Formats: sequence, structure tokens, C-alpha cells
Amino acid sequence: MIAYTVQDDMDRPLFGVSTRRERLLNLVVGLVTSLLVTATLISAFLFPDPHHINPLSIFFAVCIAFVCASLLTLIYWYRQGDVDPKFRKMIYYNSIVIVLLCVCANLYYHGDELGLNTCNQTSDRV
Repeated sequence: MIAYTVQDDMDRPLFGVSTRRERLLNLVVGLVTSLLVTATLISAFLFPDPHHINPLSIFFAVCIAFVCASLLTLIYWYRQGDVDPKFRKMIYYNSIVIVLLCVCANLYYHGDELGLNTCNQTSDRV
């Protein structure tokens, strides 16, 4: 007598079949996040002057890189099946946070060129 039964669906994915829409969303979110992080890391070292490195810019870039490392770890665990499907929303949330951090960093790096950094400028008003 057999104590257990072997199911025929052992080859199916752990969390069900991903739809085409989910794959497209994953691709778009990953591509946008990757491009922004790459541009931000390059900008941290090259702007405002390639010969003068701003330590605050490097610190900002390192913080973004650490957040990206934790997100990549979470994505790896999700793909291995070690994390529940409900964490997919957390992956999207962390991607949005990284995008916002990159936007803030790029505004900080390029704000003088755009006329947005007004904190250190003297006012002509009396």
C-alpha cells in the first residue's frame, strides 16, 4: 500500500503561471529602474565637474546602491520560490522608492543647471 500519491503537475511553476501582462510589467519596472540607477550612479561621479568629486553625491549614490542590493536579493529569493507571492507588491514598492530616490539624486546633481537649487543662493530681496 502506498502512503502517498504522486501528482502529475510537478512541472508547473510554484506560484502559478505568470501572465503576459505580469511579465511586461516586470520588464518595464526593471528596465526603468535599471536605467535610472545607472544614470544616477554615473551622474554622482561626473557632475557638476568630473575633476571635483562631491562626497555627498557619492554617499547618496552608495545609499541607492545598497537599497538596490536589497531589492535584487528579494527578487532573487522570489524567483527561487523562497518568498510568498504577496511580496511581489513589496518588490514593486521598493522599485518605486528607488526610482524616487534616483529622481531626488538627479535633481540634486543637476539642480544648478536647471535653476532648482535655491537653498544656497543669496536673495536680492530686502
